[in-house]
Amino acid sequence: MPKRAKKIVHDAVVSPVEPKLARRALARDELAQDDPVRDELVQDELPHDDPAEAQWPKTGLAGARGTSDAGNEPSDKPTIAEIFGPGGAVEKCMPEGYEHRPSQLEMAELVEAAFTEKRHLIVEAGTGTGKTLAYLIPAIRSGRTVVISTATKSLQEQLFEKDIPFLQKYFAPKLKVAVMKGRGNFLCREKVYRMADQPMLKGLDELDWFHQIRDWEKVTETGDRAELNFLPDDSELWQRLDARRDACSGSKCPEFNKCFITAMHQRAAEADLIIVNHHLFFADLALKQDDFGSVLPEYGAVIFDEAHEIEDVASDFFGRQISNYRFDELGRDCEIAVRVTKVGGAPLQKRVARLRERARSFFEVFPSREGRFPFDKTQRAGFLEQNREAYDALVNALKSLEAEIASLPSKPEELLNIARRAMELRGELKFLFESSEGNFVYWFERRNKGVFVAATPIDISGLLRERLFEAFETIILTSATLAVGGRFDFLKQRLGLQMTAERVLPSEFDFAEQALLYVPATLPDVRDAAFPERAAQEIIRLLEISEGRAFCLFTSYSQMNDLYERVRTRVRFPVLLQGSAPRSALLEKFRNTPGAVLFATSSFWQGVDVRGEQLSCVIVDKLPFAVPSDPIVAARMKALQDDGRNPFAEYQVPEAVLALKQGFGRLIRSRTDRGVLAILDNRIQRMQYGKIFMESLPAYATTRDIAAVERFMRK
Repeated sequence: MPKRAKKIVHDAVVSPVEPKLARRALARDELAQDDPVRDELVQDELPHDDPAEAQWPKTGLAGARGTSDAGNEPSDKPTIAEIFGPGGAVEKCMPEGYEHRPSQLEMAELVEAAFTEKRHLIVEAGTGTGKTLAYLIPAIRSGRTVVISTATKSLQEQLFEKDIPFLQKYFAPKLKVAVMKGRGNFLCREKVYRMADQPMLKGLDELDWFHQIRDWEKVTETGDRAELNFLPDDSELWQRLDARRDACSGSKCPEFNKCFITAMHQRAAEADLIIVNHHLFFADLALKQDDFGSVLPEYGAVIFDEAHEIEDVASDFFGRQISNYRFDELGRDCEIAVRVTKVGGAPLQKRVARLRERARSFFEVFPSREGRFPFDKTQRAGFLEQNREAYDALVNALKSLEAEIASLPSKPEELLNIARRAMELRGELKFLFESSEGNFVYWFERRNKGVFVAATPIDISGLLRERLFEAFETIILTSATLAVGGRFDFLKQRLGLQMTAERVLPSEFDFAEQALLYVPATLPDVRDAAFPERAAQEIIRLLEISEGRAFCLFTSYSQMNDLYERVRTRVRFPVLLQGSAPRSALLEKFRNTPGAVLFATSSFWQGVDVRGEQLSCVIVDKLPFAVPSDPIVAARMKALQDDGRNPFAEYQVPEAVLALKQGFGRLIRSRTDRGVLAILDNRIQRMQYGKIFMESLPAYATTRDIAAVERFMRK
């Protein structure tokens, strides 16, 4: 059973939101506050608004658990067309200026049919469709408990803070909704009380913050860190006070009944809709295969929004990973537990010091070059042959820590958790260095101060087919980017989905009028040594025409940094660079700075919404093919080749098509947006496979003439 998934589920049982390109380049940091791998589950119920008096009958969504009596539907249940059609209920409830959207009506009818006929559905619905209401209303009408799974935290917040209150106000006043967030976002009351008795604070700032947190704990209803506007994002104090599972004693905790997580867990069990992210959903699904337990309450159907992320996220949770950070965290938590419980003393501290030393020595022997590298059976055997002493010393240090805790006459729950974590790490080490399961690709990565060792499934289609699509009657997959060449063959093959209804909805935007796709006629091939400087000149020219107001999106950090240095001193616009500030801060600065230009990579290709003239140009340097030397990509390509198939045509091209659609999707976000999309990679015009890209993109007006770009921008 995947131990990382087990870690999440164990926590939820005992104590009741990066994009695809980013995951190729970077392994997730296990210590990150918002890292979904570490985001163990909690839930929160949305407060109910008062129903509207006259907009629509209060049982207008009859069929939902929250709106009908004992499951008996009233005879006047409205049709989907009466809700979403011209002059229908949605239009009557919306602010002035709302326009009926035919694609929203069609999508809602498709989702309703999927629930009624108990079948799966894939639907590509572009920006502007209004797809959240198009799936939420049929989900409520189904009368089932439905999980809504999203890829991004921003979409979770939109559902929870905008769409759900709208539905509760006008359609389903009794609707119960639970949203799941990571345990690291919530305060542990027991930790606060213990720290007050035995303060372990560093400096006057931490002392002041702790006093404010202690006062806040007495009045907060949620315990959610989001309420603490005074606490810095990188505060180490919060890490010592949050409710993460590793230091949680579960039902044995004296504050269990008052615990924020306990209360939210109980509310989730009563919810009609449960809003999660893909990471938490697949952590739960990975555990179900071994009947270990469950994170989520019982549910009858699942809707995946941003479903293009599913394969990569599911692969994470059916895989294994360790890092030097996990060992550092184990040692730190053990030291805190010794001080808090006053058990173990010097002998246990000595074991911790030895573990830290052994872990540092072990991870230092990995190559110093940054990047992700293959670590197959032969390479791992050679690694162990050369570094057997360091490996055995680390394993023995974990055993010694476990034995020292086992020998204690008194064993507080905090120390038993430490022993359990040490045992889990030993199991992960054994799997990653000594096993050779055929469907896994093994790899390691060095990133900054972190070293990560992982095993990722090569093909998860069989697992998903058995555990998801055959286990539930209705699964809805939706996103703005699912189809390649107007078909869903690639998605269905990768996910193991066979029998399903499917539809690519027409866009609500007039792309031929709103957007111009520009492919320069004179640039050299992207692999030519002259390309970077010529690309810089082209970017400068485009920025002058668009007066800044642009995203420059790159497929690699090295290319981004190179072009940034070539361009930044040659334009008159403020130029922002990914990595110079937190992502949210960069976006805010871009939105509020006239003429701003942002140079960015994978994490800005999707999930970013900048409407209006402030973003009038999106420039992409290359077709976003996955790096073929990446261990996961290479393994998946080899598996296809061994099966007699064409890995470039069947894997690399479709992946790149979907990524390009995501990147270009940043520009046109409303019916009034206009702008230029530029791709500096002329392979989209020269190569045979370029036709697939063009057929998959919306019906943009296209040109290879820079003068046409100038005329378009002057309109």
